[in-house]
Amino acid sequence: MECPPSGAERINSFALVCYLPGPLGVFLDKLRAELVSSCVARSHVTILPPRKLISPEIQAKEQIAVAVPDYPPFDVDLGKVEIFPVTKVIYLGLNTGNASLHHMHDSLNAEALSFDEPYKYHPHVTLAQELHPDHVDAAFELATARWREFPYSRSFQVETLTFVQNTSTNCWLDLVEYELGSMAAVRRY
Repeated sequence: MECPPSGAERINSFALVCYLPGPLGVFLDKLRAELVSSCVARSHVTILPPRKLISPEIQAKEQIAVAVPDYPPFDVDLGKVEIFPVTKVIYLGLNTGNASLHHMHDSLNAEALSFDEPYKYHPHVTLAQELHPDHVDAAFELATARWREFPYSRSFQVETLTFVQNTSTNCWLDLVEYELGSMAAVRRY
């Protein structure tokens, strides 16, 4: 699927994420597509959940750029498959890395990036969302079985963050990648 499809427009919805690298990321991308065939989003941990910006986009980008030198890279270890009770989102919990992610979220959710989020911040890796209620249990069982089969490390290092923007077709576009502990943006898209 082309992302974004022709005719898709960028909308005022931005987030800050860390994509999962290597075999772990590839495995979870495939699992997400298996659970929800229309899912094209890369596996990630969200630092700032989707939000409308009240300031110009450039101010948000600059705020992140100024902050990232203060955050050293850190490890995240993924835990078990779980379900959020209200939204029925199926996700992987985190065994380690929560404190660092909470610190980044809490310090960045200010100024140009400030947003009154509808849910309390809970670091995780989404596996499936917006499922029909009749399919949640089966998807949870499948995700749990596949996760048990994963033969590689369930840990990764958070080294880069990517500022992303959504489109009218719910296809997220990478805008800027930032390296933790560094003054410079790694890549602008």
